[in-house]
Amino acid sequence: MREPQFHRIRRLPPYVFSEVNAMKAAARAAGRDIIDFGMGNPDQPASDAVVDKLIEAIKDPKTHRYSTSRGIPGLRRAQAAYYARRFGVTLDPETEIIATLGSKEGLANLAQAITAPGDVILAPNPSYPIHAYGFIIAGASIRHVPMTPKTDLMAELAHAVQHSVPVPTAMVLNFPSNPTALTVDLDFYKEVVAFARRHEIFILSDLAYAEIFFDQPPPSILEVDGAKDVAVEFTSMSKTYNMPGWRMGFAAGNSTLIAALARIKSYLDYGAFTPIQVAAVEALNGDQSSIDATRHRYRERRDVLVKGLTAAGWQIPSPPATMFVWAPIPERFHNLGSLEFSKLLLTEAGVAVAPGIGFGEYGEGYVRLGLVENRQRIRQAVRSIKAFLARASKSETAERAVA
Repeated sequence: MREPQFHRIRRLPPYVFSEVNAMKAAARAAGRDIIDFGMGNPDQPASDAVVDKLIEAIKDPKTHRYSTSRGIPGLRRAQAAYYARRFGVTLDPETEIIATLGSKEGLANLAQAITAPGDVILAPNPSYPIHAYGFIIAGASIRHVPMTPKTDLMAELAHAVQHSVPVPTAMVLNFPSNPTALTVDLDFYKEVVAFARRHEIFILSDLAYAEIFFDQPPPSILEVDGAKDVAVEFTSMSKTYNMPGWRMGFAAGNSTLIAALARIKSYLDYGAFTPIQVAAVEALNGDQSSIDATRHRYRERRDVLVKGLTAAGWQIPSPPATMFVWAPIPERFHNLGSLEFSKLLLTEAGVAVAPGIGFGEYGEGYVRLGLVENRQRIRQAVRSIKAFLARASKSETAERAVA
Protein backbone atom coordinates (compact mmCIF):
# COMPACT_ATOMS: atom_id res chain seq x y z
CA MET A 1 0.00 0.00 0.00
CA ARG A 2 1.29 3.44 -0.92
CA GLU A 3 2.13 5.49 2.15
CA PRO A 4 -0.73 7.96 2.69
CA GLN A 5 -0.10 11.71 2.42
CA PHE A 6 -2.06 13.55 5.07
CA HIS A 7 -2.87 17.11 4.09
CA ARG A 8 -2.25 18.81 7.44
CA ILE A 9 0.96 16.89 8.07
CA ARG A 10 2.27 17.88 4.64
CA ARG A 11 1.92 21.54 5.64
CA LEU A 12 4.22 21.07 8.65
CA PRO A 13 7.92 21.15 7.78
CA PRO A 14 10.40 18.93 9.62
CA TYR A 15 11.12 20.31 13.05
CA VAL A 16 14.37 22.27 12.67
CA PHE A 17 15.33 21.80 16.31
CA SER A 18 15.22 18.00 16.01
CA GLU A 19 18.62 17.87 14.28
CA VAL A 20 20.35 19.72 17.11
CA ASN A 21 18.40 17.70 19.69
CA ALA A 22 19.55 14.44 18.10
CA MET A 23 23.17 15.59 18.18
CA LYS A 24 22.77 16.67 21.80
CA ALA A 25 21.35 13.28 22.78
CA ALA A 26 24.14 11.45 20.97
CA ALA A 27 26.81 13.57 22.67
CA ARG A 28 25.34 12.90 26.10
CA ALA A 29 25.04 9.19 25.35
CA ALA A 30 28.77 9.26 24.56
CA GLY A 31 29.45 10.76 28.00
CA ARG A 32 29.94 14.42 27.02
CA ASP A 33 28.80 17.16 29.38
CA ILE A 34 26.47 19.36 27.32
CA ILE A 35 25.37 22.73 28.68
CA ASP A 36 21.88 23.16 27.31
CA PHE A 37 20.58 26.63 26.45
CA GLY A 38 18.37 25.23 23.70
CA MET A 39 14.91 25.00 25.28
CA GLY A 40 13.03 27.57 27.36
CA ASN A 41 12.43 25.08 30.15
CA PRO A 42 12.59 26.69 33.62
CA ASP A 43 14.96 24.81 35.94
CA GLN A 44 13.41 26.01 39.22
CA PRO A 45 10.43 24.40 40.98
CA ALA A 46 7.09 25.98 41.79
CA SER A 47 6.88 27.53 45.26
CA ASP A 48 6.38 25.34 48.32
CA ALA A 49 2.97 26.91 48.92
CA VAL A 50 1.78 25.93 45.44
CA VAL A 51 3.13 22.38 45.74
CA ASP A 52 1.58 22.01 49.20
CA LYS A 53 -1.78 23.17 47.85
CA LEU A 54 -1.56 20.60 45.06
CA ILE A 55 -0.87 17.82 47.56
CA GLU A 56 -3.73 18.98 49.78
CA ALA A 57 -6.16 19.07 46.87
CA ILE A 58 -5.09 15.75 45.41
CA LYS A 59 -5.90 13.99 48.69
CA ASP A 60 -9.56 14.91 48.24
CA PRO A 61 -11.15 12.09 46.19
CA LYS A 62 -13.69 14.51 44.73
CA THR A 63 -10.93 16.32 42.82
CA HIS A 64 -10.15 13.15 40.86
CA ARG A 65 -13.36 13.41 38.87
CA TYR A 66 -13.75 15.22 35.56
CA SER A 67 -13.14 18.95 35.81
CA THR A 68 -14.55 21.61 33.49
CA SER A 69 -12.90 22.71 30.26
CA ARG A 70 -13.47 26.41 30.98
CA GLY A 71 -11.64 26.20 34.30
CA ILE A 72 -13.07 26.10 37.81
CA PRO A 73 -14.81 29.36 38.83
CA GLY A 74 -12.24 30.16 41.54
CA LEU A 75 -9.41 29.97 39.02
CA ARG A 76 -11.12 32.31 36.58
CA ARG A 77 -11.81 34.75 39.42
CA ALA A 78 -8.14 34.57 40.46
CA GLN A 79 -7.04 35.40 36.93
CA ALA A 80 -9.45 38.35 36.84
CA ALA A 81 -7.93 39.57 40.12
CA TYR A 82 -4.43 39.28 38.62
CA TYR A 83 -5.41 41.46 35.65
CA ALA A 84 -7.01 44.01 37.97
CA ARG A 85 -3.96 44.45 40.20
CA ARG A 86 -1.27 44.09 37.52
CA PHE A 87 -2.82 46.00 34.62
CA GLY A 88 -5.83 47.82 36.04
CA VAL A 89 -8.06 45.83 33.66
CA THR A 90 -11.54 44.64 34.66
CA LEU A 91 -12.58 41.26 33.27
CA ASP A 92 -15.75 39.22 33.70
CA PRO A 93 -14.63 35.74 34.87
CA GLU A 94 -17.75 34.19 33.31
CA THR A 95 -17.53 35.57 29.79
CA GLU A 96 -14.06 37.07 29.31
CA ILE A 97 -11.71 34.44 30.82
CA ILE A 98 -11.10 30.79 30.07
CA ALA A 99 -8.44 28.46 31.47
CA THR A 100 -6.32 26.60 28.94
CA LEU A 101 -3.84 23.71 29.03
CA GLY A 102 -0.97 26.15 28.72
CA SER A 103 -1.07 29.08 26.31
CA LYS A 104 0.06 26.83 23.43
CA GLU A 105 -3.12 24.75 23.55
CA GLY A 106 -5.27 27.87 23.80
CA LEU A 107 -3.67 29.46 20.75
CA ALA A 108 -3.98 26.29 18.68
CA ASN A 109 -7.60 25.63 19.62
CA LEU A 110 -8.68 29.21 19.07
CA ALA A 111 -7.12 28.96 15.61
CA GLN A 112 -9.31 25.91 14.99
CA ALA A 113 -12.36 27.80 16.23
CA ILE A 114 -12.07 30.94 14.10
CA THR A 115 -10.31 29.79 10.93
CA ALA A 116 -11.76 28.63 7.63
CA PRO A 117 -9.52 27.16 4.90
CA GLY A 118 -7.93 29.99 2.92
CA ASP A 119 -8.26 32.64 5.61
CA VAL A 120 -5.22 34.92 5.80
CA ILE A 121 -3.55 35.29 9.18
CA LEU A 122 -0.77 37.75 10.02
CA ALA A 123 1.91 36.00 12.07
CA PRO A 124 5.10 37.51 13.48
CA ASN A 125 8.39 36.26 12.12
CA PRO A 126 10.55 35.17 13.86
CA SER A 127 8.18 33.74 16.41
CA TYR A 128 7.29 30.84 18.64
CA PRO A 129 6.25 28.14 16.13
CA ILE A 130 2.64 27.71 17.32
CA HIS A 131 1.86 31.33 16.38
CA ALA A 132 1.95 30.40 12.71
CA TYR A 133 1.56 26.64 12.70
CA GLY A 134 -1.55 26.60 14.89
CA PHE A 135 -3.28 28.42 12.05
CA ILE A 136 -1.57 26.38 9.34
CA ILE A 137 -2.96 23.21 10.94
CA ALA A 138 -6.38 24.89 10.87
CA GLY A 139 -6.07 25.46 7.11
CA ALA A 140 -5.13 29.14 7.03
CA SER A 141 -2.71 30.92 4.73
CA ILE A 142 0.00 32.69 6.70
CA ARG A 143 1.42 36.07 5.82
CA HIS A 144 4.65 36.40 7.76
CA VAL A 145 5.27 39.87 9.18
CA PRO A 146 8.86 40.80 10.06
CA MET A 147 9.01 41.52 13.79
CA THR A 148 12.61 42.38 14.54
CA PRO A 149 14.30 45.20 16.46
CA LYS A 150 15.19 46.82 13.13
CA THR A 151 11.68 46.93 11.62
CA ASP A 152 8.88 49.49 11.82
CA LEU A 153 6.22 47.20 13.26
CA MET A 154 3.17 49.25 12.31
CA ALA A 155 4.50 49.87 8.81
CA GLU A 156 5.03 46.13 8.35
CA LEU A 157 1.49 45.37 9.54
CA ALA A 158 0.01 48.03 7.25
CA HIS A 159 1.98 46.66 4.28
CA ALA A 160 0.82 43.12 5.04
CA VAL A 161 -2.85 44.10 5.19
CA GLN A 162 -2.61 46.19 2.02
CA HIS A 163 -1.14 43.28 0.06
CA SER A 164 -3.24 40.42 1.45
CA VAL A 165 -6.21 38.91 -0.39
CA PRO A 166 -8.58 38.27 1.26
CA VAL A 167 -8.28 40.78 4.08
CA PRO A 168 -6.65 39.07 7.08
CA THR A 169 -8.97 37.52 9.66
CA ALA A 170 -6.60 37.86 12.58
CA MET A 171 -3.08 38.83 13.61
CA VAL A 172 -0.84 37.33 16.26
CA LEU A 173 1.31 39.55 18.48
CA ASN A 174 3.88 38.41 21.03
CA PHE A 175 5.56 40.94 23.29
CA PRO A 176 7.87 40.43 25.10
CA SER A 177 8.82 38.28 22.15
CA ASN A 178 10.00 34.72 22.07
CA PRO A 179 12.62 34.48 20.60
CA THR A 180 13.79 38.08 20.09
CA ALA A 181 12.95 39.54 23.55
CA LEU A 182 11.56 42.59 21.70
CA THR A 183 9.18 44.69 23.81
CA VAL A 184 6.60 47.37 22.99
CA ASP A 185 4.90 50.11 24.97
CA LEU A 186 1.24 50.97 25.48
CA ASP A 187 1.32 53.53 22.67
CA PHE A 188 2.08 50.74 20.21
CA TYR A 189 -0.89 48.76 21.50
CA LYS A 190 -3.13 51.81 21.16
CA GLU A 191 -2.06 52.18 17.55
CA VAL A 192 -2.46 48.49 16.71
CA VAL A 193 -5.89 48.25 18.36
CA ALA A 194 -7.13 51.24 16.34
CA PHE A 195 -5.64 49.63 13.21
CA ALA A 196 -7.32 46.29 13.92
CA ARG A 197 -10.70 47.89 14.61
CA ARG A 198 -10.45 49.91 11.39
CA HIS A 199 -9.72 46.80 9.32
CA GLU A 200 -11.97 44.45 11.36
CA ILE A 201 -9.11 42.12 12.27
CA PHE A 202 -8.97 40.12 15.49
CA ILE A 203 -5.80 40.29 17.61
CA LEU A 204 -4.36 37.30 19.46
CA SER A 205 -1.79 38.64 21.92
CA ASP A 206 0.65 36.23 23.57
CA LEU A 207 1.82 37.70 26.89
CA ALA A 208 3.52 34.59 28.28
CA TYR A 209 6.51 36.64 29.50
CA ALA A 210 4.52 39.35 31.27
CA GLU A 211 6.49 38.97 34.50
CA ILE A 212 9.97 38.17 33.18
CA PHE A 213 11.27 41.69 32.61
CA PHE A 214 14.33 43.68 33.67
CA ASP A 215 13.38 47.25 32.79
CA GLN A 216 9.80 48.49 32.42
CA PRO A 217 6.93 46.08 33.18
CA PRO A 218 5.37 45.00 29.86
CA PRO A 219 1.81 46.29 29.33
CA SER A 220 -1.23 44.26 28.39
CA ILE A 221 -3.06 45.04 25.17
CA LEU A 222 -6.27 44.90 27.20
CA GLU A 223 -5.26 48.14 28.93
CA VAL A 224 -6.23 49.98 25.74
CA ASP A 225 -9.78 51.38 25.53
CA GLY A 226 -11.72 49.32 23.02
CA ALA A 227 -9.20 46.48 22.95
CA LYS A 228 -11.77 43.96 24.10
CA ASP A 229 -13.72 44.68 20.91
CA VAL A 230 -11.02 42.91 18.89
CA ALA A 231 -8.41 41.33 21.15
CA VAL A 232 -7.88 38.25 23.25
CA GLU A 233 -4.72 37.73 25.28
CA PHE A 234 -2.97 34.54 26.32
CA THR A 235 -0.96 34.21 29.52
CA SER A 236 0.75 31.27 31.16
CA MET A 237 1.74 30.01 34.59
CA SER A 238 4.81 28.31 33.08
CA LYS A 239 7.41 31.06 33.29
CA THR A 240 5.84 33.35 35.89
CA TYR A 241 5.42 30.66 38.55
CA ASN A 242 7.88 27.99 37.32
CA MET A 243 5.05 25.64 36.39
CA PRO A 244 5.82 24.60 32.77
CA GLY A 245 4.94 20.93 33.13
CA TRP A 246 1.69 21.73 34.94
CA ARG A 247 0.22 23.03 31.65
CA MET A 248 -1.83 25.89 33.00
CA GLY A 249 -2.65 29.05 31.06
CA PHE A 250 -5.45 31.47 30.22
CA ALA A 251 -7.14 33.40 27.47
CA ALA A 252 -8.79 36.69 28.39
CA GLY A 253 -10.55 39.48 26.56
CA ASN A 254 -13.06 39.54 23.69
CA SER A 255 -16.12 37.58 24.80
CA THR A 256 -16.91 36.32 21.27
CA LEU A 257 -13.44 34.78 20.92
CA ILE A 258 -13.59 33.36 24.45
CA ALA A 259 -16.96 31.75 23.66
CA ALA A 260 -15.57 30.30 20.43
CA LEU A 261 -12.61 28.79 22.27
CA ALA A 262 -14.95 27.45 24.97
CA ARG A 263 -17.09 25.74 22.32
CA ILE A 264 -14.09 24.00 20.76
CA LYS A 265 -12.66 22.97 24.12
CA SER A 266 -15.98 21.55 25.28
CA TYR A 267 -15.55 18.87 22.60
CA LEU A 268 -11.85 18.26 23.14
CA ASP A 269 -11.05 18.24 26.86
CA TYR A 270 -12.39 18.32 30.40
CA GLY A 271 -9.90 20.93 31.52
CA ALA A 272 -6.76 20.57 33.59
CA PHE A 273 -6.71 18.15 36.51
CA THR A 274 -8.64 19.92 39.29
CA PRO A 275 -5.79 19.83 41.88
CA ILE A 276 -3.58 21.65 39.37
CA GLN A 277 -6.25 24.33 38.99
CA VAL A 278 -6.58 24.62 42.77
CA ALA A 279 -2.81 25.02 43.10
CA ALA A 280 -2.88 27.63 40.32
CA VAL A 281 -5.40 29.62 42.38
CA GLU A 282 -2.90 29.56 45.25
CA ALA A 283 -0.17 30.82 42.92
CA LEU A 284 -2.28 33.71 41.63
CA ASN A 285 -3.81 34.73 44.97
CA GLY A 286 -0.95 33.92 47.34
CA ASP A 287 2.47 35.43 48.11
CA GLN A 288 3.94 36.87 44.92
CA SER A 289 7.52 37.16 46.17
CA SER A 290 8.52 34.10 44.14
CA ILE A 291 8.03 36.18 40.97
CA ASP A 292 10.57 38.75 42.16
CA ALA A 293 13.02 35.95 42.99
CA THR A 294 12.56 34.39 39.54
CA ARG A 295 13.03 37.73 37.82
CA HIS A 296 16.18 38.42 39.85
CA ARG A 297 17.58 34.99 38.98
CA TYR A 298 17.10 35.53 35.26
CA ARG A 299 18.61 39.00 35.47
CA GLU A 300 21.74 37.61 37.14
CA ARG A 301 22.05 34.85 34.56
CA ARG A 302 21.51 37.28 31.70
CA ASP A 303 24.26 39.56 32.97
CA VAL A 304 26.74 36.71 33.44
CA LEU A 305 26.09 35.36 29.95
CA VAL A 306 26.03 38.66 28.06
CA LYS A 307 29.04 40.17 29.82
CA GLY A 308 31.02 36.95 29.54
CA LEU A 309 30.39 36.43 25.84
CA THR A 310 30.98 40.09 25.05
CA ALA A 311 34.36 39.87 26.79
CA ALA A 312 35.06 36.73 24.75
CA GLY A 313 34.48 38.67 21.54
CA TRP A 314 30.88 37.70 20.79
CA GLN A 315 28.86 40.92 20.82
CA ILE A 316 25.37 40.17 22.16
CA PRO A 317 22.61 42.68 23.01
CA SER A 318 21.28 42.48 26.56
CA PRO A 319 17.57 41.53 26.45
CA PRO A 320 15.13 43.80 28.34
CA ALA A 321 12.76 40.90 29.06
CA THR A 322 12.08 37.14 28.72
CA MET A 323 14.35 34.25 29.69
CA PHE A 324 16.14 34.34 26.33
CA VAL A 325 19.15 36.00 24.72
CA TRP A 326 18.77 36.58 20.96
CA ALA A 327 22.30 36.52 19.68
CA PRO A 328 23.53 37.47 16.20
CA ILE A 329 25.93 34.86 14.84
CA PRO A 330 29.55 36.10 15.05
CA GLU A 331 30.57 37.65 11.75
CA ARG A 332 33.20 35.05 10.94
CA PHE A 333 30.55 32.28 11.11
CA HIS A 334 27.73 34.16 9.45
CA ASN A 335 28.04 32.29 6.17
CA LEU A 336 27.30 28.99 7.95
CA GLY A 337 23.72 29.91 8.84
CA SER A 338 22.13 29.41 12.24
CA LEU A 339 21.62 25.64 12.04
CA GLU A 340 25.20 24.80 11.09
CA PHE A 341 26.57 27.30 13.62
CA SER A 342 24.42 25.69 16.34
CA LYS A 343 25.80 22.28 15.41
CA LEU A 344 29.35 23.65 15.45
CA LEU A 345 28.84 25.23 18.87
CA LEU A 346 27.56 21.90 20.20
CA THR A 347 30.46 19.92 18.72
CA GLU A 348 33.29 22.34 19.54
CA ALA A 349 32.11 23.95 22.79
CA GLY A 350 29.64 21.46 24.24
CA VAL A 351 26.93 24.15 24.32
CA ALA A 352 23.46 23.64 22.87
CA VAL A 353 21.48 26.60 21.50
CA ALA A 354 18.38 26.97 19.32
CA PRO A 355 19.04 27.96 15.67
CA GLY A 356 17.21 31.13 14.68
CA ILE A 357 15.89 29.62 11.44
CA GLY A 358 13.67 27.40 13.56
CA PHE A 359 11.62 30.48 14.45
CA GLY A 360 11.11 31.60 10.84
CA GLU A 361 13.05 32.96 7.91
CA TYR A 362 13.70 36.31 9.61
CA GLY A 363 15.36 34.44 12.44
CA GLU A 364 18.22 33.38 10.21
CA GLY A 365 21.53 34.85 11.30
CA TYR A 366 20.72 34.44 15.01
CA VAL A 367 20.67 31.80 17.72
CA ARG A 368 18.56 31.78 20.87
CA LEU A 369 20.09 31.00 24.25
CA GLY A 370 17.75 30.13 27.12
CA LEU A 371 18.76 31.26 30.61
CA VAL A 372 17.98 27.84 32.05
CA GLU A 373 21.35 26.91 33.55
CA ASN A 374 22.73 28.27 36.83
CA ARG A 375 25.44 30.93 36.92
CA GLN A 376 28.25 28.41 37.46
CA ARG A 377 27.19 26.45 34.39
CA ILE A 378 26.83 29.67 32.40
CA ARG A 379 30.39 30.66 33.31
CA GLN A 380 31.53 27.21 32.24
CA ALA A 381 29.75 27.67 28.92
CA VAL A 382 31.33 31.09 28.44
CA ARG A 383 34.80 29.62 28.99
CA SER A 384 34.12 26.84 26.47
CA ILE A 385 32.78 29.26 23.87
CA LYS A 386 35.70 31.64 24.45
CA ALA A 387 38.15 28.80 23.84
CA PHE A 388 36.26 27.76 20.71
CA LEU A 389 36.31 31.33 19.34
CA ALA A 390 40.03 31.61 20.09
CA ARG A 391 40.74 28.36 18.23
CA ALA A 392 38.68 29.56 15.29
CA SER A 393 40.55 32.87 15.24
CA LYS A 394 43.95 31.13 15.25
CA SER A 395 42.86 28.83 12.46
CA GLU A 396 41.62 31.80 10.45
CA THR A 397 44.91 33.64 11.00
CA ALA A 398 46.90 30.57 9.93
CA GLU A 399 44.82 30.17 6.77
CA ARG A 400 45.42 33.81 5.84
CA ALA A 401 49.16 33.38 6.41
CA VAL A 402 49.29 30.35 4.14
CA ALA A 403 47.28 32.15 1.48
